[in-house]
This record gives sequence, C-alpha cells and structure tokens, in this order.
Amino acid sequence: MSEQQTGRLYGVGLGPGDPSLMTVRAVEVITEADVVAYHSARHGRSIARSIAERHLRPDHIEERLVYPVTTEGTDHPGGYRGAMEEFYTEASARLAAHLDAGRTVAVLAEGDPLFYGSYMHMHKRLADRYPTEVIPGVTSVSAAAARLGAPLVEGEEILTILPGTLPEEELTARLATTDAAAVMKLGRTFPTVRRALERSGRLADARYVERATMDAERTAPLAEVDPESVPYFAVAVLPSRVDARPGAERGEVVVVGLGPAGPLWLTPEARGELAAAEDLVGYTTYLNRVPVRPGQRRHPSDNKVEAERAEFALDLARRGRRVAVVSSGDPGVFAMATAVLEAASVDPYREVPVRVLPGMTAAHAAAARAGAPLGHDYAVVSLSDRLKPWEVIAERLRAAAAADLVLALYNPGSRSRVWQVGKARELLLEHRAPDTPVVLGRDIGGPEERVRIVRLADLDPAQVDMRTILLVGSSQTRTVRRGDGTEIVWTPRRYPEPDRG
Repeated sequence: MSEQQTGRLYGVGLGPGDPSLMTVRAVEVITEADVVAYHSARHGRSIARSIAERHLRPDHIEERLVYPVTTEGTDHPGGYRGAMEEFYTEASARLAAHLDAGRTVAVLAEGDPLFYGSYMHMHKRLADRYPTEVIPGVTSVSAAAARLGAPLVEGEEILTILPGTLPEEELTARLATTDAAAVMKLGRTFPTVRRALERSGRLADARYVERATMDAERTAPLAEVDPESVPYFAVAVLPSRVDARPGAERGEVVVVGLGPAGPLWLTPEARGELAAAEDLVGYTTYLNRVPVRPGQRRHPSDNKVEAERAEFALDLARRGRRVAVVSSGDPGVFAMATAVLEAASVDPYREVPVRVLPGMTAAHAAAARAGAPLGHDYAVVSLSDRLKPWEVIAERLRAAAAADLVLALYNPGSRSRVWQVGKARELLLEHRAPDTPVVLGRDIGGPEERVRIVRLADLDPAQVDMRTILLVGSSQTRTVRRGDGTEIVWTPRRYPEPDRG
C-alpha cells in the first residue's frame, strides 16, 4: 500500500477588493479547493472572504485565522512580535494538518500574496514541505494608480514602494530621491507620512486613495485629507513626474553637489532636486553625469564661464523656472556655489531664492579609498593660479606645512599648468621628510579610478593631471601594508605630547 499523498498549498491573490478583478486562475483554485483559509480580526469579519464569497461552496472547509492582535496592545511576554510569531506558527500547523490529510488548501490574500501580505508567513513555513503554487493578484498600488487615472511610472523612471511604518527621516529621504512612489500601511502612520512628503517637497504632488475598487473608495489630494479619517487600507501615491506641472509658483536656483563620480555618490536630497528641476545648468562634463529626463531642459557650457553660467541660471529662475546648477564634488569647495551666490548678492538677482546642497568632496572620497589620511587636522588648497597668484598659493603651502597639517591639494595640474606640482613638492620638502606619504587619487568612483601611495620625494608631476587630487601626509601620517597586500594610509587622531624636558 502506497503512502498517502499530501495536499497542495495555494496562495491565492484576490486583487484589491472588487471581486470582478480576481483572475480566472484564482477563481479556479478557490472553487476546486478542499479547504479555504483566510485571515480576520477578532471581530470575525474578513475582507478576503467577502471578496471570494461568491465562489465558496457549502462543503468547503473554512479555516478562519484570527489575528491575536491588530492595532491594540498585547500582554504577550514577547510583545507584538512574539504574539504574531506564535500565531503564525499555530496557524501554519492547522493548515499542515489538512495538507497531511491530502486536502488542497487555498489561503486567500487581498492584493498579491507575496506583496506585504499575511500569506507569506504561511508560505515560509510550509512551501518547503508541500507542493505549492502562488496565484498573483492585482496589487493595491496598481489599483490606486488606475483609480487616479495618472501614469505611475514612465520611461526610465523609478518606482519606490514604502511602508508607512518607516521612521520619518527614512521616509523623507526615500521620497526625495525617487521619481514615483506608493506609501502603504497608512492609518495611524498618516501624520508621519504627510510630514515626510512635506519635508521632501513632494506634498503638492501626492494623491490619496482609500479602499481602491471597493464600495467605500475615496480619492483626494493628500494635503486635503483629514488624518483622523484615514484607514489602514489606504495608499499615498506620487505619480510619474513626466508631464507634471511645476509645483512652485516662484522660480529658484538649487546648486547641487554631484559628488566625485556617478550616482552611487549622490545624496538622496541631491537626487530629488535633480529629478524635480525643470532646467539643468552646468559644465558639460558634469551635466553628462545626470540622466536625461523627459521634459527637462539641459544647458551645458564650458568650464571657464562660471560667472556667466551663474547669471544664466538666475535669469531662468527670475522667469519662474526651477533650476539645478550641477557641480562636481561639493559645490562649495572650489566649485559653482560661490559663483552663484556672488551673482545672487547683487541686483537684479537679490530676490531669487538660492539653495546649496552638499556633495561628497574629492578629498574625502580619495581619503576613504586610501584609508584615513585626513584623520587629524588638515588644510585644503587649490594649486590653480588662474584665479589667484602663485605667490599666495606658495605662502599658504608654507604656512600649512609649518603647522604640520595634512594637505589636500586640488587642481594640481592641467594641459596649460604643468609646473605647479613640482614647485609645491619643493616647498613642502622644506618642512616634511622625504618619505612623507602622498596619496594620488585619480578619477575616484569613475571607470579609470586609480589610487597610489608614493613618497613625497618621489612625487612625479608627470603622473598628475586635472582629474587627480593629492593628499600629502603630516609628520604623524603612517602607511602600513596589511596581510592581504594592500597598503593603507592613516593619520592618528592623537597628537604626541610636546617634550617638556
């Protein structure tokens, strides 16, 4: 006599609420199942059961899985998590008993079974022991977008799905970064979500959808919704930015730091402002780092027209445009923030709003790749004598070297400036030992990244160009070769006590 075969487990997606949005496969599985299981609160009502009710048979075995706690507190010794863990363990055991008896079990799930659904807790406990099939369903996000009648994402836009239970700071950062978003699990989290949308500058675009496709469906601009009226089954939606009307009545200029290279170095705030801008202004090389977006105007220019670029951006803002001026690294470190603020400090631009968003500096990026050479006091100097005399640069190098500061040297050389690195080496050797470590960081974060560590005496100007930054150690900076063969540099935080003998 052969062993009895086990039953089959189904996770059945029911869609967002309207029974007519159930898939044909979902209906087939429910009608043919021996056991239909569904979750419910203590009051006994189950939204999942009500959606599938017309397909239930009188001889179906119904397993009502009653949550021990929903929004109220619990006296379980393990708290909410402990109570729910115990519930899922007990519920999966009940379903396993049916499966062991050879019965087919269909677990009903609103929306999609594996999208923020309770079914997944059964799936994780049972799918490795029994034959299982998951029937996908229309999610509440898709239903909400359909009810709003607005594109959710278009082209190469990014959609972010967020639980409203995240901390406010995290929600704000994510909402500022993405093109489009849906925030689930509202209810008591709604005030936090609303504040995050406001702080990220996205509140004016946000839409609210409650019980999409159900009888009590409601849609509205999210800013107009009373927090006390929001149920758990509601979604906040930020639709596609493409073709969206500008939210600001007044133009502004935002100077955005791109960091030293590609998108991995961008802050969430910078991502958000780049996506929201109507016009992008910048040096061609830096502007090419920013993805092309439909509807945005791009205004590239040469690297030697900072003042003209700043005035052009401010003129656009005076005409009501939302302008992002892009700058490599941090815009306030030898970059565009100074040019924009200088122009904005005089007429006719005094009234134009200007903001500066920080970015990862080249010095910090190169230092991280090499170890921690900037671990103690350091000075930042540009070797370019295009905007200041070499005599000023030399005086500052001598002063920093005499003070035993680590040095970050920007703009060390270019095709038209080939002698400054050699002259700087000579000046520094008057105060530093020949074996002082120097980090050469080239194209950090880019496809041609290279980091080398050399002795100050061996610093070769021919190996330095405009894409290189130099980090010159102090008397305390150390280099060590680690067990894997890599060489690291760091400057101790503790400075030696002076000899008082």
